[in-house]
Amino acid sequence: MAWNEPGNKGNKDPWGNKSGNDKGPPDLDEVFRNLSKRFGGGKGNGKGPVFSSFALILVLGIAVVVWGLSGFYTVKEAEKGVALRFGQYIGEVDPGLQWKATFIDEVIPVNVHTVRSIPASGSMLTTDENVVLVELDVQYRVTNAYNFLFSAVDANASLREATDSALRYVIGHNSMDDILTTGRDKIRVDTWSEVERIIEPYKLGITIVDVNFLPARPPEEVKASFDDAISAQEDEQRFIREAEAYARAIEPKARGQVKRMEQQARAYKEREVLEARGKVARFNLLLPEYKAAPHVTRERLYLDAMQIVLSGTSKVLVDTKNSNNMMYLPLDKLMQKSQSNTQPRSVNSSSTTSYPYGSAAQTNVPLDTRPIRGERQGRN
Repeated sequence: MAWNEPGNKGNKDPWGNKSGNDKGPPDLDEVFRNLSKRFGGGKGNGKGPVFSSFALILVLGIAVVVWGLSGFYTVKEAEKGVALRFGQYIGEVDPGLQWKATFIDEVIPVNVHTVRSIPASGSMLTTDENVVLVELDVQYRVTNAYNFLFSAVDANASLREATDSALRYVIGHNSMDDILTTGRDKIRVDTWSEVERIIEPYKLGITIVDVNFLPARPPEEVKASFDDAISAQEDEQRFIREAEAYARAIEPKARGQVKRMEQQARAYKEREVLEARGKVARFNLLLPEYKAAPHVTRERLYLDAMQIVLSGTSKVLVDTKNSNNMMYLPLDKLMQKSQSNTQPRSVNSSSTTSYPYGSAAQTNVPLDTRPIRGERQGRN
């Protein structure tokens, strides 16, 4: 039977009304007093508050300590913290041990040193209406943590879509031969610039570090032919480099030969000039003698010339005016034997001149035993 039903005298009123009559809500002091007795709280005299102020301060102190300790956190060296207060951005947090107000502030760490990458690939149509399979890898780094988190719903997804769009645009403006062979670096640079142009208005807080354009592949039906074309172009480049290396090796040698030939030509010129001057000087000395005794001088020049000419031949001339009998002797063998025993006299083949006494001028044999005209006059 419920406590408030008529005739129920045994059940007690939970609000402390022992008479059983409903006289309103219970006394709050009585409720706190009962709770204080149950938990062994402060001393009550029946009139004052039942909780001691010390217990209340202790509980509050413990709660404050726990709340304060829960606010300590660490930001790693490679990270930046984005601090929010009740969801509003208040600044960035540097690496190290930091503190925040729990349930009030929130810090979201973002790695700003690691280089991240996003791949892009697919079958794309070129400007010459060919289909090519291309792959691209974009490497980037976060430079603004707040923009990276809140400028777009997902910065990675936005960058991936921008990369795919830029790659299709660049591939669509290049021929298949350029994509597969010589134009790969240009496509890489153009794609990099196009991606930066697309993401600039969105302020994603990222910076592209590098763009790697992976080897493109033609369709399987024509892959063999394109492989042959690529091999031929690589051979062409190799031959060009070999030719350039050969040219770099030959050019210094050729320049050295030219320099040596120039020096030899100068030396030859100087030698010929000096020899000509010497011959002129000899002629000037010989001319007075020739004027004084032309017949003797002419005979002497002839004999000297014939001596030089006949000394280098193995033929022997015999004067047979006094006898008609030809006497045969191995004179050539005898002369060769005599020449082998004695040192032969060298003849300069370059000493031939246009005047008849040039050969005589080159020898050391005096033209005549007589003193020259100037010396005779000095003696007299």
